[in-house]
Amino acid sequence: MIVFDLMCADQGHRFEGWFGSSRDYEDQQNRGLLDCPVCGSANVGKAAMAPNVGRKGNQLPAFAKPAEDQSGTKAPTPVSNKAPVPAEYRQIIGELAKAQEKLLASSEWVGDKFADRARDIHYGEADEKAIHGTASKEEVAELVEEGIAALPLPLPVLPPDSKN
Repeated sequence: MIVFDLMCADQGHRFEGWFGSSRDYEDQQNRGLLDCPVCGSANVGKAAMAPNVGRKGNQLPAFAKPAEDQSGTKAPTPVSNKAPVPAEYRQIIGELAKAQEKLLASSEWVGDKFADRARDIHYGEADEKAIHGTASKEEVAELVEEGIAALPLPLPVLPPDSKN
């Protein structure tokens, strides 16, 4: 399996594409099977990307390990294959992406310190401001128990220092 960063040439939307091989990507590209999941443009190509150097087998990051539910059973991983996306869904996703981008433009990225910073703001130890970052399910549950607003973002967000 190989992952390429792809980009819509018409609107500049970036997304990942997973392929069985480089030849698989080329075949799908030549047959016109690739399109932007946000706007539906077929004008899609590979985006510049950093090389991916694999970890040793015994160094799998925690986020890559299958999650377990409360019974100890491995939770299923969400998967999909290419399915036709109706035009109205692409429009809705595009509008959602624009709204989230606007929201994040007026918000501060705090990375994995989200829970601590949200508490500081809630309890008056820091100035009131909009923030976004990452938090574990447990951290979010604790914030909610304390009456602190913590909502998941509808679309994935890249940390500012990882953008090109």
